[in-house]
Amino acid sequence: MKKIKIGFVGAGWMGSVQLKRLTERDDIEINALFEKNTERGKEVLRNLGLSENLLVSDYNDIIKNKDIDAVWLVSPNSFHGPQSIAAMQAGKHVFCEKPCATKFSDFCKQIEIEKSNPNLKTYVDYILYFDSLEERLRKMFADGAFGKITQIQVNYRHPVNIAGDKVWKLSKETMGDAIGMGINHAISVMIYAMQSQAKPVAVYATKLKSQVRDFEAEPIYNIMIKFDNGATGFCFGNIDSGNGYDAYHNLYGTDGGFIFESQIDRPYKVRYWSNKTTAGKWIRPLDKQNAGDLAWPDDTTTPDSGNVVEHQTGSCVNHFIDCIKHDTKSPLSFVNSQTIAEIGWAAQMSAELNEEIALPLNWDEAKKFFND
Repeated sequence: MKKIKIGFVGAGWMGSVQLKRLTERDDIEINALFEKNTERGKEVLRNLGLSENLLVSDYNDIIKNKDIDAVWLVSPNSFHGPQSIAAMQAGKHVFCEKPCATKFSDFCKQIEIEKSNPNLKTYVDYILYFDSLEERLRKMFADGAFGKITQIQVNYRHPVNIAGDKVWKLSKETMGDAIGMGINHAISVMIYAMQSQAKPVAVYATKLKSQVRDFEAEPIYNIMIKFDNGATGFCFGNIDSGNGYDAYHNLYGTDGGFIFESQIDRPYKVRYWSNKTTAGKWIRPLDKQNAGDLAWPDDTTTPDSGNVVEHQTGSCVNHFIDCIKHDTKSPLSFVNSQTIAEIGWAAQMSAELNEEIALPLNWDEAKKFFND
């Protein structure tokens, strides 16, 4: 079998774990690693049993390498746009950490290139898509377990680590906005859950400057999303401060409701009721002793901490490699996840202009607003 040859970018905390997952497969080959911190790059390669000679000093060494099939981007946020565009223009498949871009013009270019090159496979790492709770929730929505959804809330409160070499996250130029820094995890969960029922049609958002740490970009957002079936979604997002990781879910429909609380003991994290499946009674599916036939498997994962890298990294890596092998588009490609990114751009516009922004986003108006 022909191996898929990877040019990897970024050997930090997240990158080193993804690189390890790639090396565990027998159908890929790491052809190059671009990491500005030479010592860290060499150490990661040694720890994985890879040759230090794979380390390159220039990103162009990856782009110009005709043997490389796919570029894997786990670089700081502001590099995602330019690096992915250069890779796509060179005919490479692209795995990109979120956010896909920190400049609106780069986001537009990513969409345009993918649409004009249908053979290219792309992916944005909204990693909670692979959490088994979220997978199950999407199926319950599609099966109508809760009837017509009228209200849905998904939070993302997580004091992002800025210690040591992660201090770059305080920089607006490097980090971009707080939505792309992590709040888009909550937005992606909400939109993919709702996709079987409704599409988002408008965004209204407010923002707040940092209250605890020195973020240059506003780290606190409140985002309201209107759907075309009349439902409303809401997200409290805060990467400035918090008592641990909070990915609270609360949704309500005509035939049921669902609550997930990430900060309480596991048997009680999830509870839901459904006229169709629980006779209208609340149950706790992770409490095997009392949930009976409705209990969820022991290996059910839930988004309990910010360390999602260790939770679903294997799933996202395997998913993208399989997309390349089987010539299929990921639901998380630049184009297929376009709505998630547009909600982020719309939220920035709304919070600044103090007005509702319609979806799909008007690119001409957005280009004037961001002027980048």
